Amino acid sequence: MSYTTKLKIGAFSQLMQVTVKTLRHYEQKGLLLPDEVDEWTGYRYYSVGQMQKLNNIRALQRLGFSLDEIKDLYDAESHHPSVNQLTLKLQETERQLRLLTDRRHRLLNWKSSIEEIKTMDKFSIQSLPEIVVASHREVIPAYDALGDLCCNVIGPEMQRLGCKCPPPGYCFTVEHNESYSPTNVDIEYCEQVEQAGTDSSIIQFKTLPAVPMAVCMKHYGPYDRFYESYTALFQYVEEHGYKVVGRPRCSYVDGIWNQEDPEQWLSIIQVPVEKI
Repeated sequence: MSYTTKLKIGAFSQLMQVTVKTLRHYEQKGLLLPDEVDEWTGYRYYSVGQMQKLNNIRALQRLGFSLDEIKDLYDAESHHPSVNQLTLKLQETERQLRLLTDRRHRLLNWKSSIEEIKTMDKFSIQSLPEIVVASHREVIPAYDALGDLCCNVIGPEMQRLGCKCPPPGYCFTVEHNESYSPTNVDIEYCEQVEQAGTDSSIIQFKTLPAVPMAVCMKHYGPYDRFYESYTALFQYVEEHGYKVVGRPRCSYVDGIWNQEDPEQWLSIIQVPVEKI
């Protein structure tokens, strides 16, 4: 006469290195029911054979199968996925791998850009000379519209007007909204030119006076993280005894026009200040 081993849920949990909570969850899903439940005490007992079933469940989970998918396999009494199911799971895994590889690439670039900023002087005090600029001010629907506006409207119009820009080139934006708004952004785009031309409906020429003193900070990364640099810059202003006396300029050095990866975009924030 053979003896059938019965293991209480606690002992089964300990031997199989799985929590009682997980076993109860498997039971609720109908995936791994106790071999026996004492009707008087409610004690749950598991058999030796259920050890192998639990191992199979774990193996399938490690291969990316959900508990519902595993239950379907056992309900169909196949216990193992078909070639077609394995093919679909491989395709899903390859898609996730591409997403994770892309995420890793972006995280590494972000980490590198932060480390690069930490190894260089974050701030500098500069004077901004008087310059002539070609200016265009418009309320755009959102910040994303600025790139299209510059490439397809402002740039062609400046070329039509015969504008010549002194090297290495200096362009910046100034926001005129009194408070942050993700839509209906009142923004002015300015680009330095050698001399003023004739105004058009799109471009107006003007001379900007010199700024005797500005706190300048390099910002690496996409424009939706400007707030991080503004936080550091205004802390610097306050800690070093300056006060802000004009609207910040955002000067664009590297961007989508020459860097595909947003983490490599370089902007310089320039804030006019004076010593308190």
